[in-house]
Amino acid sequence: MWNLNIGFDRPEYLVLLLMLPVLWVLSYRSLASLGRVRRWVAMVARSLVVLFFVLALAEMQWLRTSSRLTVIYLLDQSASIPRLKRDLMREYVIREVHKYRRAERGDRAGVVIFGRDAAIEVPPFDDDIPDAGSFETMLPHRDATNLESALKLAQASFSEDTAKRIVIVTDGNENIGNAQSVAPNLTTNGIGIDVIPVKMETRAEVAIEKVTIPSDVRRGTPFEVRTVLNNDQEEGAHARTKTVRGRLRVTRLVGSHEELIGEETVELPPGKTVIGFKHSIDKPAMYTYRSVFVPDDPEDDLMPQNNEATAFTYVRGKGRVLLIENSEHPGEFDYLIERLRLSNLEIEVRGSTQPFESLAELQGFDCVVLADVPRSTGFDTASVSSFRDEQISMLVRNTEQMGAGLVMLGGPNSFGAGGLANTELEKAMPIDFQIRNAKISAVGALVLTMHASEMAQGNFWQKKVAREAIKALGPMDFCGVVHWDNVGGDAWLWGGNQGLIRIAGRRNTMLAMLDRMTPGDMPEFEPSMKMALAAFSRVNASVKHMIIISDGDPSPPSATILARFRQAGIKVTTVAVATHGPAASSPLKAIAAATQGNYYEVTNPKVLPKIYQREARRVSRPLIKPLDDVSPQIVYPHEILEGINGPLPPLTGMVLSTVKQNPLVEVAIRSPIPNDPKNSTVLAAWTYGLGRSVAWTTDAGHRWSTAWTSW
Repeated sequence: MWNLNIGFDRPEYLVLLLMLPVLWVLSYRSLASLGRVRRWVAMVARSLVVLFFVLALAEMQWLRTSSRLTVIYLLDQSASIPRLKRDLMREYVIREVHKYRRAERGDRAGVVIFGRDAAIEVPPFDDDIPDAGSFETMLPHRDATNLESALKLAQASFSEDTAKRIVIVTDGNENIGNAQSVAPNLTTNGIGIDVIPVKMETRAEVAIEKVTIPSDVRRGTPFEVRTVLNNDQEEGAHARTKTVRGRLRVTRLVGSHEELIGEETVELPPGKTVIGFKHSIDKPAMYTYRSVFVPDDPEDDLMPQNNEATAFTYVRGKGRVLLIENSEHPGEFDYLIERLRLSNLEIEVRGSTQPFESLAELQGFDCVVLADVPRSTGFDTASVSSFRDEQISMLVRNTEQMGAGLVMLGGPNSFGAGGLANTELEKAMPIDFQIRNAKISAVGALVLTMHASEMAQGNFWQKKVAREAIKALGPMDFCGVVHWDNVGGDAWLWGGNQGLIRIAGRRNTMLAMLDRMTPGDMPEFEPSMKMALAAFSRVNASVKHMIIISDGDPSPPSATILARFRQAGIKVTTVAVATHGPAASSPLKAIAAATQGNYYEVTNPKVLPKIYQREARRVSRPLIKPLDDVSPQIVYPHEILEGINGPLPPLTGMVLSTVKQNPLVEVAIRSPIPNDPKNSTVLAAWTYGLGRSVAWTTDAGHRWSTAWTSW
């Protein structure tokens, strides 16, 4: 319903209308010569001009006033309000809207519920609020009260053609945001605010204040895990006190394993109560104790969020070692593990797919051994996994800041051959995982073919994983990227017609060019494969490998080009990203099968970095150095070699590396590689931060050092 009125923003200018009589007198005399009719027409015209001018100065407006009213109810649904009270709020709104909303003038009503966040339960509409028995909107977080967000949401929900009013129903315990800073702005915009306080009955508030354990816990010695609970209630002469019943549960966590320490029904009178469970520890480790209280009646506890507490302890015994082995080859280090246990050490063995999840886990060990562990393992998208950057950072921090030991054992999947070059782990070791001697022919060459992807963020992930592959290569390795340039067709991203260039000194430039690249929709595979084959023929590399990532749309290559790749011993790995069915993925499968490469089918782009890390290891294979049963030599009497005398048994292989140019590095054993002492390290150690790290570049008796197991 609308009412039309006239209003003036500057009514003081209306006084100028008093000039009209003066205008008429002057005009009547001065226009006498025009005749009667023309004189009156001229006077009316002049009067209208003055009238319109004055009305403009007074800023006259036509005011259209609506008698409709929109009321939005803001209902506090935080955990500090009992369920019964929340139900009463809903019933109150339904009753009030039905009673006072005037349907004949089109009044509207809506409901906004809020806790930590606000959500519209019922948008403003011209009908009664439906009674669904409960609110349909699920608030994800009820552990806080944010009235400010509810007010802003309500303001945005109003239409401009009605009067506006907000009704707030809350207990007033706002702990996020500042409603008082928003309210003045609402009233300025013509929004009225009413508040209906929710009066709370006196209730108990149970909280676990802390879990206490002795500061010096020894293995096998009984001690008590104590939980301090506080039943906080209203004080005063007329206050009612209540004993709260519930169950207290105490558990112990070691890594991901949780063990029950004790559980019992307790009665908590007002004030503090201490409950203890007798316990002992038989195994040195880092332990987390957790106490949880669950009341029998949820209405007896105001805030269940504070019904949990934890405490930590670390129990030392004899030395504990975490040995992480390659999940693809379990059991390769069983002989070493047996010998370590005979040396009175506790050994825990884990696979590389699930080594650890937190720094707290690592602190339970004196030393971590990486036994021929690569950066990435697995053969397909279902099994491929890798050490995350966060896990590598935890390993390094555990040594540098916590003083633990870190040992890397060699093998065909370790050090640079395992794709661990250019990681934080390399910085912590006394050797670099890359060869910096151009005279050594152990060099790899990698070509990446990038095809535009229709998967969400597919092109972003292509560039991300290509970065991982480039970072995993050594400075003497070659790398090239072929992409579809919408101007000139298939083109090298760098290196001109040469295509493949050496990484040394150019890695950062390559990564920058890769970031700026936009892969195009390549029409066929053969031109890019011919370019790659020609580039491979121009470089002297021991291992040559190609990776194609595509949705399978380009035309398949000819049998001739696939035969040439086979003859050259170049394997092609294909990665199918968001292909359009079996017909599109068939060419990619055929390329991989014809060249003896791997085929991956990807539906989740986050799997791509793990695949590229694994495939980049193929190019690092030249870092593995076969030896003709040569005996390594002790070049420094390191404390690690205490008790070892005489000539050492022969070795048949090792992983090439480069000794860090740092006086703290102590090289204890070298293998005779003519004219190359820097790349012949077998055993090296140094102090890294508060801890020590050791590199053993051959294996532990399974493959290259079998003569050592019987020594």
